[in-house]
Amino acid sequence: MQSPPGLPRDALQHRVIHGYRRAFVHLGRGPAILLIHGIGDRSDTWGPLIAELARDHTVVAPDLLGHGRSDKPRADYSVAAYANAMRDLLSVLGIERATVVGHSLGGGIAMQFAYQYPERCERLVLVSTGGIGRAVHPLLRLASAPNADLILPLLRLGVVRRVGHVVLGLLAALGTPLGRDAADLRQIFDALPDATATRAFVRTLRAVVDARGQVITMLDRCYLARGMPTLLVWGRHDVIVPFEHAAVAHAAMPGSRLEVFDGAGHFPHHADPDRFLAMLRDFITTTAPASFSVAAWRELLRAGRDGSEGAVRPTQPIGALG
Repeated sequence: MQSPPGLPRDALQHRVIHGYRRAFVHLGRGPAILLIHGIGDRSDTWGPLIAELARDHTVVAPDLLGHGRSDKPRADYSVAAYANAMRDLLSVLGIERATVVGHSLGGGIAMQFAYQYPERCERLVLVSTGGIGRAVHPLLRLASAPNADLILPLLRLGVVRRVGHVVLGLLAALGTPLGRDAADLRQIFDALPDATATRAFVRTLRAVVDARGQVITMLDRCYLARGMPTLLVWGRHDVIVPFEHAAVAHAAMPGSRLEVFDGAGHFPHHADPDRFLAMLRDFITTTAPASFSVAAWRELLRAGRDGSEGAVRPTQPIGALG
């Protein structure tokens, strides 16, 4: 296996966990940062950010199961299963806590990780994250349809790939919102080289999207985010996970920061990587890692989202999120 461009040859590693081979980048020393990519993508999406962050951090960037250079078995591709996998990978590497950065599906996994394992999450950075509302681009709803797994294999045909590239090129040339992400979508489009990869993509997508849109939501549990430093990053022209979700998430997550990339679509970390890196570094250096108290978390959970049961709000941070 070859490391992503610009990284040392030994940066890309693999471990067999629960019988499946997992590929991941592991680089640097210092406080840990876990970078989680979106659906159909792989760790390469973080590009030169990894090398820059690894100057003073331990960076872990996995290829999620079913993606990239990791195995693609018939397995559980739910968000909760992915959150478990992140815990297991960090444990194998001897990392107890990390700042967790997730893009798109990876944002949903990051939120689930922080909910399931709040004691292991220091901060959250959610980039064009899923899991906020039902709306999602119609193409994803179509790809999750019952018979999509019979149609998607056609993407491997050379003529279909060429047509797809032409369509994406036209969308970009016309300046359409989706066209802003044409180069990134083309890479994902080309990352389904065989039937095994296509099946894993469909299983992952169906775990989070159906004909009515996104299936999962964090809005019912986001009140648990109190005490968790959270940064929301969104491209103003995102039509894959609509930009309108940014304001909803910001309002629902106490104390969160919101950064908007005016010229970006669904991949703000690609549209302006220098700004993204500076913003991420500033967020990490100006926030303290979340602390976690089982008693405080339990107290807030009993009070509920609106505190209707009359419990006293905890005065210490609880560092949890749903």
